Amino acid sequence: MRKIVKTSGITILVASLIGCSSSVQFVSRSESENKTAAEQGQSNQVASSPSPPSQLADYALKKSVDPLPNDMYFKDYGTNQFVSAAKDRLSTFAADVDTASYTIMRNFIKDGNLPPAEAIRVEEFINFFPTSYPAPTDQTFAIQADSGPSPFQKNLQVVRIGIKGKELRAEERKPANLIFVIDVSGSMNRENRLELVKKSLHVLVDQLQPTDTVGIVVYGSEGRVLLPQTSAEDKQAILSAIDDLQPEGSTNAEEGLVLGYEMAARSFKPNAINRVILCSDGVANVGETGAEGILRSIEDYARKDIHLSTFGFGMGNYNDVLMEQLANKGEGNYAYIDTFSEARRIFTESLTGTLQTIARDVKIQVEFDPKKVDSYRLIGYENRDVRDKDFRNDKTDAGEIGAGHSVTALYEVKLASPAHADLGTVRVRYHNAASQKVEEISEPVKVHNALSPEVAFLAAVAEYGELLRESPYAERSSLVDVLKLAEATATGEEQLEFVRLVKDSMAISRN
Repeated sequence: MRKIVKTSGITILVASLIGCSSSVQFVSRSESENKTAAEQGQSNQVASSPSPPSQLADYALKKSVDPLPNDMYFKDYGTNQFVSAAKDRLSTFAADVDTASYTIMRNFIKDGNLPPAEAIRVEEFINFFPTSYPAPTDQTFAIQADSGPSPFQKNLQVVRIGIKGKELRAEERKPANLIFVIDVSGSMNRENRLELVKKSLHVLVDQLQPTDTVGIVVYGSEGRVLLPQTSAEDKQAILSAIDDLQPEGSTNAEEGLVLGYEMAARSFKPNAINRVILCSDGVANVGETGAEGILRSIEDYARKDIHLSTFGFGMGNYNDVLMEQLANKGEGNYAYIDTFSEARRIFTESLTGTLQTIARDVKIQVEFDPKKVDSYRLIGYENRDVRDKDFRNDKTDAGEIGAGHSVTALYEVKLASPAHADLGTVRVRYHNAASQKVEEISEPVKVHNALSPEVAFLAAVAEYGELLRESPYAERSSLVDVLKLAEATATGEEQLEFVRLVKDSMAISRN
């Protein structure tokens, strides 16, 4: 169980919606009063943000005949607090492999703006970066659990919990039955976002095997089937349909999703990957949707092994909240594509993991030894909380992980006394997608005298996220401290790009 405090935040409204000026302007931002855990009434409850003025409800689509301009939706999920290990030794959360928050931040920085605090989900920053975890050889997951002194706080330890999924070669991937649901509304004409969708899907289609199939549904003012289920052997027909996409009308996302799922159900293939892939900015202004109804319907399809992955495009009018929650309910992943390079990374380097799920309802539970740990704080994962008693409740929904994917979580830990032995135990429980059986594995949390360069770099990334979201636990450090650690430990293209983003953030902050 975790204590969560909501530090600030209401949905922030930025830039214009369909047909309006594309210049960025901040329309409204208000600060809510800080709430302590006692004021919240329950230590593991996350306070919710007020609804956006346009009536686009959190987690769902809502009818709006005349939407307000300048709509960009994020949700503040609060900040985890320190928890006494003597009072609550268990910390339980759902695994998460989404990365959208990081690439959304990157897009803000490249445009010369700091992202709103509400846009930051620190766990997605951490999980954006590849890790060197060894892949398991005889089971679904391998666990990496270790700790070392914090580079930002002398009296704290950083505990790293990492899991790595088994890897599959491209030829081992199951045949894929894919339905592209593509937003072609007028808002997708802005910033050439529809053109980036086309290029991204080109990359994906180029990776498909002859045993795969693709159907295409588009939606503007209404949804319609653009391409019936077509074998990937006829890639030219698929690519031609994608190339012919043109922006049109309003945004009836509900109808597009319904048609996409109906096509996926009709063409369902046992022992195959059956997945709906949504490409959109997440904003809708046409259609009676029934907020809870859409998500409930998506859950029903997910239980029938038709999963949903969402890929976000565009800035100015964008609904991050909806895109994330659609993917959560659809048992898929959520990524934000801001560049062609990001599309290539997702649909080339990670395609098998993006498409094929190896485990569902993946839950992680860390049991800290109160004799060795005074208190602990999970960094991020505020909206992935699972009740401790539900760790072994196999009906509880949790995260889904694809082949070869890794998940990392970082804790800040205050020791009860100098520790030279294990700090506790980490357990991972999940439904094995291949065997359809529930499995549970565990490893001790080891103590080291120093953080490895890889963990030190991830600690810098986490601190950067904490600073951007104005966490009360980031008051001890600065972007200068983050930059110093990142420069000392960065290797590889993604990590070196992070160093540049920190430098750019410092320059923006001075202006």
